[in-house]
Amino acid sequence: MTHRRNEITDNLGRVEERIAAACAAAGRSRDEVTLIVVTKTYPASDVRILAEAGVRHVAENRDQDAAPKAAACADLPLTWHFVGQLQTNKVRSVVGYADVVQSVDRPRLVAALSREAARAGREVTCLAQVALDAAVDGRGGRAGVAPDGVAELADLVAGSPGLRLGGLMTVAPLSGPYAGRRPEAFGRLLALSRELCRSHPAATMVSAGMSADLEDAVAAGATHVRVGTAVLGVRPGLR
Repeated sequence: MTHRRNEITDNLGRVEERIAAACAAAGRSRDEVTLIVVTKTYPASDVRILAEAGVRHVAENRDQDAAPKAAACADLPLTWHFVGQLQTNKVRSVVGYADVVQSVDRPRLVAALSREAARAGREVTCLAQVALDAAVDGRGGRAGVAPDGVAELADLVAGSPGLRLGGLMTVAPLSGPYAGRRPEAFGRLLALSRELCRSHPAATMVSAGMSADLEDAVAAGATHVRVGTAVLGVRPGLR
């Protein structure tokens, strides 16, 4: 356990240095960017090490892994983010532990989240996931709503009981006009965020960037970066 603790804290320190350097290069304050550590496939013991090291935001993408992990770490001062594609039959479970759902991409999911949040007496922050590889009014290869559908989906979230519109999220696209152009992709997300804030001033979250491209995301104006491998190491299934 001591070796693992040292490994995680050393990696975390390097990621913090990268974020600080990216903020300085962009003329931004380090306080403007929140680090979310993606803990998928890693055990609750790693989450505890992260919490001891000062991490306050963690993310998961599969409910079957996230639910027991969140329960095992319920005593920790953490904000849990759900970042994976979410099926409506998993919504009740996810609402039980997730403070933020970053992958909201269709009206049916909004309705299910609202219903379960109201039933549980919780307020869940929702981000509209933007697919920058999507055709007009379509969905992208990695899920998400097309840019032209963001305003309508955001209005729906904002008007739904139990939900709070937090902002936007994207994953760097593998196809389409922004494939291989991460700075431009993240810049497009920021432009969409500015448009959104005209009608929803409090929806200021811009979640973009992962281990390989967090600098590009920070430069573009991301408020949240989702980092897994650079903190916790290469996932077992990928070694």
